Amino acid sequence: KGGAGMCGMKTDMGGAAAMLGAFRALVTLRPTNIELHLVLCIAENAVGAAAFRPDDVVTAFSGRTVEINNTDAEGRLVLADGVAYASGPLQCADVIDMATLTGAQMVATGRHFAGIVSDDEEMESAAVSAGKLSGDLVHPLPYAPEFFSREFSSPIADMRNSVKDRSNAQASCAGQFIANHLDAGWNKRSKRAGGGGETGDVAGMEAREG
Repeated sequence: KGGAGMCGMKTDMGGAAAMLGAFRALVTLRPTNIELHLVLCIAENAVGAAAFRPDDVVTAFSGRTVEINNTDAEGRLVLADGVAYASGPLQCADVIDMATLTGAQMVATGRHFAGIVSDDEEMESAAVSAGKLSGDLVHPLPYAPEFFSREFSSPIADMRNSVKDRSNAQASCAGQFIANHLDAGWNKRSKRAGGGGETGDVAGMEAREG
């Protein structure tokens, strides 16, 4: 990312901040018969000797290898580790993540609607309904692994970290990258048929007072 694009990047922690606030509200409400976990995917984002470089290959927590073809698509790497941890060691039945995942979300749903990618229609509908009630509006984006997984194909790793074709539903593809790191046994362990996974992209959401 060039210097002109760095100012204001403090808002790139918006997804983690929103999840922390939501978790605090849930804990305050003390819901019964449900086990909740919060995984905050936080890392220092700075140039240094340990920073990855273009063409590096890294191994994610999921065990899958990722070829770096875009150093500005860096947040998704720690987010991928988070969903791998939630769906693996924590054995969560449902996994919901929220992040400022990609600027392509603004192209798809604008500044007033977050974009969501979900493999569970029930969870997707619940998110849309909750958004209408709270004013935190969301709009579903296509979920189609059969179309989007190939965007990350790599000759030397399990996947690349960014798409080949930026005009092919890039926001949905970013969500697919995250889904690629769900634990292989996650759906089999889920208490609900198939489990539910949902990615919320709030990259372009405008802050509102009150």
